[in-house]
Amino acid sequence: MKFRKLLSLLFVAVLALSSISIAFAQDATATPAPTATFAPSTEGTLTIWADAGRQPAIEAIAKNFTDKYGVPVRVQVMGFGDIRNNLQLGGPVGEGPDIIVGAHDWVGQLYGNGLITPLDVSADLVDKFDPVAIKAFTYDGKLVGLPYLTEAVAVYYNTDLVPELPATWADTIKLGEQLVKDGKAENGLAIPKGDPYHHEALFTGFGGYVFGRDADGNYNPKDVGLDSPGALKAAEELDRLVKAGDFSDAVDYGAAQSLFTTGKLAMWITGPWALSDIRKSGINYAVAPIPMMEDTPRPFVGSQGFMVNAFSKNTLLAQSFLTDYVATDEGMKALYDAVPFVPAWKQLAASIEDTDLKNFSLAVANGDPMPAIPQMASVWTAWGNAITLIYQQKEDPDKAFKDAAEAIRTEIAKSG
Repeated sequence: MKFRKLLSLLFVAVLALSSISIAFAQDATATPAPTATFAPSTEGTLTIWADAGRQPAIEAIAKNFTDKYGVPVRVQVMGFGDIRNNLQLGGPVGEGPDIIVGAHDWVGQLYGNGLITPLDVSADLVDKFDPVAIKAFTYDGKLVGLPYLTEAVAVYYNTDLVPELPATWADTIKLGEQLVKDGKAENGLAIPKGDPYHHEALFTGFGGYVFGRDADGNYNPKDVGLDSPGALKAAEELDRLVKAGDFSDAVDYGAAQSLFTTGKLAMWITGPWALSDIRKSGINYAVAPIPMMEDTPRPFVGSQGFMVNAFSKNTLLAQSFLTDYVATDEGMKALYDAVPFVPAWKQLAASIEDTDLKNFSLAVANGDPMPAIPQMASVWTAWGNAITLIYQQKEDPDKAFKDAAEAIRTEIAKSG
C-alpha cells in the first residue's frame, strides 16, 4: 500500500515510522495530535473509524447489517495513521468508536494498553483466513483483530530485460551485473537504501532475525538477533553488494521507482503499494517472490483488519458486525473491490485473477508477520542506521550490526 512508500522515505530520514500498511515504528511515547472531533461509540449506533479508501465498502456492508438489525452504522473517515493515535486519546475517556480499521503492528501497543478487546471467533471461521494473517493479529495467544488483507515485498522485474527471474539470489545478482555491463540498465537490482523493512528478506535469507521466538512461537524481546551469525553474514553480503556497485547509496525509494518506471532499473524489491505507479508507467513487468538465498528469504508480512474498542458501548453488536457481515464472501469482496489487495480471506484469495497480486500472495506465504510487540519501536532507528552506514561505507558491517544490536538491547531495557 502507499503508506509503505512513505515508510521507506521516513526510514531514509531515520525517523520513527508510521503507516498505511502500517505505522510500524512510531515511538510509543510520542503524543499524537487528535482529530478535531471524534465520532464516539454511543449505545444503539455502531461507529467505525476507517480511512477514506475503505469507507464505501464498509458503508455497503453496514447497509446489510442495518437492514437486518435496524442498528444504524456511521463511519468516520480519518487518515490511516490518525486512527491509532485518536483511539489512544479518545478510547479511555469514552470518545473512541466501536470498531477501528488498522494495521496488525498496532496491536501490541493497543492491546497492551487495554484499548482493544479479544474477538470471539469460532475455529471454523478462523480457518477461512490466511494463517499468516491470523498469526499477525494474534497477541498473547488471543485473536485481537479480524484481518482482511496481507502484503509483503517481492521482486518487480522488467520483462524486456529479464524475461524470467532467476531462481537464486546469486544468479539474480549476476544477471543484474551483466545487464549493467552490457549497457542495458543503469542498475541491475535495487532495495531502497537504509530501509530495514525492505531489507528484512535479505537478513532472513542468510539466517538472521530481529527477535527470536519463545516456546509458544511469540516474538521474544529478550532475544535480539541483529548480531546473530546469520545477521552478520547478511550484513557482510550487503557490504559486498555495495562494494561491487550492485547496491547504491544514491538509490532510495523514489530513485528506485523513477529508475524502474523509465526502464533503467532491471529489478526492484518492494511491495504492492507500487503497483499503481508501475502500471501507469507502461513498462513491461512481472512480479515474483524474492529468489532463494542460503535460506528462504522471509519478508515482513503486514496485515490490516478490524479491531474492537475495549471501551465500546456496543461490544456484542461490533462482534456480530465483524463475524457475520465482514467475515463473509460478500463482505470481503466489497473490501477487495474498493481497494484491491492480497486478501486474507482464503476463498477470495483463491479466486482473484490479478496475476500480480497472486504472485505477491506467494511472497506473503514465505513471510513472517512483522513483530507487533511494543519493543519493535526500539529497533527501527538503530537497525536503519546500521544499514545506512554500510551503504555509505562508513563502518565495518560486523561492527555496524553489533553496535545496533547493543543499542536495541539498551533501549529495550530502558523502556522496561
